[in-house]
This record gives sequence, C-alpha cells and structure tokens, in this order.
Amino acid sequence: MTRLNNANLGRLPPEVATPDYDRDAVTPGVFHFGVGGFHRAHQAMYLDALMNRGEALDWGIVGVGVMPGDRRMREALAAQDHLYTLVIKHPDGRREPRVIGSLVDYLFAPDDPAAVVERLADPAIRIVSLTVTEGGYNFHPVSGEFDLANPDIRHDLDHPEAPKTSFGLIVEGLAKRRQRGIPPFTVMSCDNIQGNGEVAKETFTAYARARDPALADWIDASVAFPNAMVDRITPVTAESDIAELSERFAVEDAWPVVCEPFTQWVLEDRFVAGRPPLEAVGVQLVDDVVPYELMKLRLLNASHQALAYFGYLAGYRYAHEVCRDPLFVDFLLDYMRCEGSPTLAPVPGIDLEEYRLTLIERFANPEVKDSLARLCAESSDRIPKWLLPVIREQLARGGEIRRSAAVVASWARYAEGEDERGEPIAVVDRLKEELMAIAAENRTRPTAFIENRELFGDLGEDPRFREAYLSALNALHEGGSRATLESLMTTRGEA
Repeated sequence: MTRLNNANLGRLPPEVATPDYDRDAVTPGVFHFGVGGFHRAHQAMYLDALMNRGEALDWGIVGVGVMPGDRRMREALAAQDHLYTLVIKHPDGRREPRVIGSLVDYLFAPDDPAAVVERLADPAIRIVSLTVTEGGYNFHPVSGEFDLANPDIRHDLDHPEAPKTSFGLIVEGLAKRRQRGIPPFTVMSCDNIQGNGEVAKETFTAYARARDPALADWIDASVAFPNAMVDRITPVTAESDIAELSERFAVEDAWPVVCEPFTQWVLEDRFVAGRPPLEAVGVQLVDDVVPYELMKLRLLNASHQALAYFGYLAGYRYAHEVCRDPLFVDFLLDYMRCEGSPTLAPVPGIDLEEYRLTLIERFANPEVKDSLARLCAESSDRIPKWLLPVIREQLARGGEIRRSAAVVASWARYAEGEDERGEPIAVVDRLKEELMAIAAENRTRPTAFIENRELFGDLGEDPRFREAYLSALNALHEGGSRATLESLMTTRGEA
C-alpha cells in the first residue's frame, strides 16, 4: 500500500499515471471556489494535461472552500500534498487511474478570510473560477434578482473585511486590486446555469453595487465573465471507490474522484489577463457558447431530472438501472426529441440525434453508478433552470409539453417523501421543509405544488400546463411511475 503524496509518486504501480512535470515548478494562476468532484474531474484535469505537455506551469490552482463541510476536503488534500487520483470508469469494467497534480494549495475561508482576500489580490492570480452549484449564485429562480436580504450577504456588506461568501471574498479581492493598481482577473463560472458567465456578472456586480457603486462600475467595465458549457458525469465518491483504489492499485487516497470517460468543455474565449492554451487539450474555444450550453442543459441535465424521480419512485436507485429499462429509455428519448430539442438552435458541429443516443449510452454506464439520490437533490435549484424554460418555450410555440409536465409531477410526487413501495425518501433540498409541506397536499389540493410562485412564477396558471401536470400527478397516485410512462407513450404526438 502506498500513501499518496509527492514523496511517493515514484513508488506507485506503473498502471497509475502520475504527473510528468516537476510540481515544485508549478505556480498559482487560478483561484477556484468549490473544489468538489466535478472540478477535480474536469477543469483541474485539463490543466494537469497541459502541464504534462510542459505547458501552463504558471496556471496552478489554489482551491478555496467557504462551506463548513469544505474543511474535510482541505484536510484530506493537505495530507497528500494536494494530490488526488482521478479514476475513469469504462463501461467494460476497465479502470484508468491518474494522479492529478495541478492543484497546489487549498484555503478554508472561514479560518482566515483576510488571507483568502490577499491571495485574490495577488497579481499572479489571473482567473477565478467557480463550481458553486446552481444554488450558489443567490438569485431568485423566477425574477432573477440578486437576494440582498440573504443574511450572509448582509453580513458581508456590513463586514467587508471578514466576508463569508464567494461574493464578499471575490469582490473584496477585486477592490484591493483596484486600490493597488493591479489589473483585474477573469471570473469564470463552470456551473450548469444558462448564460453562467452573464449570471455571474449580474450577481457579482449587484453585490459590488450594494457595497460601492464606483467599484461596481469598475468591475462592469474591466472584469471578463466568459460563458462556458461543462460536461462530465461525476458521481459522489463512495467508500467502495476508495477501497477499490486501494485493493486494485495499492494507492491510499483519502478522497479520489471517479468519473465517466466522456468529457467536454466549450468556453467563450474572453479573458482579461490571459489564459492557458486550453485548446491544446481538447477545450472548444468559441465566440458563442449559448447553443452548446442550451443543448446540454435541456437534453442532458433535464433528462437527468426526467429519469431521476420516476426511476426512484419505481424502485430504481441508479441511473444505469433506469437506462436498462426500455420504457424509461423510450420516455427519455421522446422528451429529448419532442420537447427539449425543438427549443434549441442549430449547434455547430453537433448531430443532435447522435448526441441524444450518446446520452443514453452514458447514463447506462453500469460502472459509474450515478445515484438517483444525487440527481434528485436540490431540485428547487435545478428544475427552474433546466426544465421550466423548456415548458415555457414550448407553450409559447404551441409545442408538446406532456413529458416535461410529467417530470414536474414526478418531482412533486417524490417530495411527498415516500416511494411506491412505502419506503421513506430522504429529500435533499434547501427548501425541503417547505416543499414537503406543500407536497403533503398533493392529493387534496393537487395544484398546490405548481402554485408556488417562488419557483414557478405564473406557469401554474397556464391551462395547458395545469392539465398536463394534473393528468400525470393523478396517474402517479393511481397507477405509479410505470403506468404513467406507459400512458404517455400511448399519447405520443399530443400536446
């Protein structure tokens, strides 16, 4: 057994790829908020690949955690010199382990926010990137307005010298750069939000305007916020993944990452302080990310929601189990072909039918074991951003909505907290109590869930949507998930 750290890299078995570069020569250039599994399987992997080519050694990553649970990540990474193992799980059972060395430091902001701000003010930091989840941008799901009433935001505005949030930390870092005559960095969102760069600009500028209007004007004029589309299925690391790495490859790693073989990153080429040559390792640098972004959000992400609640209610627990069931596969493809895809503009270089079929293959990878519980989590942040825009656009154009409305109904049924076998469901959502209280009325007041204007706006008042939603919710209560999907399959072509 070999413990993962710098000193032991040469002792790892030959089938475990290790950095081909001198890690002592890597200097920070990127500051990243939200060092979870996805960032480590994606952005950090791309930078490591560049470094293995002898490039981008001045673009090392400094990670930062702002949430209480991030302390564990800081401790795990610090104990192994910020190295970790990325294990690609191929559908045929092969494993492809690779030690990633592009992460060079990790700060836990609650311990010393001033130190984080000072690192952000360092001229060497030229990109600040984010994977803070769909809920991390602090904007209202319907109005899009930045929530200045958030207690943590109020704290940061009242105590800018000791910020708690990514908004407070990043804006304070920019403020110090402005005061010291240091050029700004680029803020690069890597989250699954439509127009993620634009959303980041709106929210960070809104915070800055509440703090100092002149600072907000400078950020608006000087800081770049490129849009991006990122894609790689990265399930939560399980204890079995840690054990398998140890038993199969003799590597002791406190927190490895597992992922699928597929990876994609489409990035708007707009940076104010330079960037690594990412195109050399497969990143698509484009002028307009929107077509790719919408394709991913409305086909992959929305399809994850389409399979997750129905699948969980029916007794499945993993995405690959659902995608071995022909009924569910037919439903997913019908959603993508008849409702999701009609809302998309042409995507340069992409055959949408091939993309749709590839998604089913990816979801069906039995080695990834992507849990439905993960896909069902934080629905109040995901459904309004990924699926409701499809419904609204289809309603406006007179298109089909039955499948999308049925997915919303399956979410409402899931929020009742019990599956079709009577087993309890552990709902994970920032609005858990509120949503479960409303879902408890599903049988007595069946429109209660979609009357929540904080999530649905006026969508619940649309007669076509209400009819489709109520039909699916009633079918879920009367016959369950399979009967509901079978009914949808027999009404193909209806709006």
